[in-house]
Amino acid sequence: MRYPLLVLFLLLAGCSQLSRALAIYTEDWPPLSFRNSQDTAAGMAVEVVQELQKRTGNRNVIQVQPWARAYHHLLSEPDVLLFTVGRNAEREGRMTLLGPVAISSTDVFALREQAQQLRDMGDVRRRLPTAAYRGSIFESSARAHGYNVTATTDPQHSAKMLLAGRVRLWAEGNIVVPQVLQRLGIADNAVERIATLESLALYLAFSKGTSRQQVLAWEQALRDMKRDGSFQAIHKRWFPLSAPPLEVLRVGLEP
Repeated sequence: MRYPLLVLFLLLAGCSQLSRALAIYTEDWPPLSFRNSQDTAAGMAVEVVQELQKRTGNRNVIQVQPWARAYHHLLSEPDVLLFTVGRNAEREGRMTLLGPVAISSTDVFALREQAQQLRDMGDVRRRLPTAAYRGSIFESSARAHGYNVTATTDPQHSAKMLLAGRVRLWAEGNIVVPQVLQRLGIADNAVERIATLESLALYLAFSKGTSRQQVLAWEQALRDMKRDGSFQAIHKRWFPLSAPPLEVLRVGLEP
């Protein structure tokens, strides 16, 4: 009887790993994620995660928190999922990344009427004050490219600083800029892209200490979504003019 009991123990242990509470966080970064009028999480990436929750049996509420707080949970606690997270070498050493769920780019924007003048300045423009969301990959990317960064509390704060003339440039993910301006009641063409710093793949991030069974279950669910077309359907509703990323990668820390 020892061996059947051992097999049962291992099966129960695996189930226990999967049933461990996985705290799920996101930020207010429309259209990928935001808090809607019902005070619940919504957005393209939220819909993907909600479908993954159904497929993995996770029933936890997706919590919308300021980026700095959510990112602190990710770096300091086990069993945390944060989305969406831009992939870079530093983050690959601190978390497990699964995706991508969207492709963006880190762009530099200026007021439309100043855009051509700033393009003509070339690299000199990097000395000008540039707003970027504190703690975001857009802040780190702008700094790495030599821009004179002024850190802000969120993308709307960055946009307000640019529109008020308190900074000359704004570094942000291209896919969120229209929604940020819309929330402020500003026309999309009030700002203009003057440079692209880098392409940016956006991932689900699992904290160090999250069980391997948990991560692999989510990975399989994402593969299934991209295989059966449900991921593509969600992506098309939100980004009808963009091709969805169809590969599935798990990079970073081995869970």
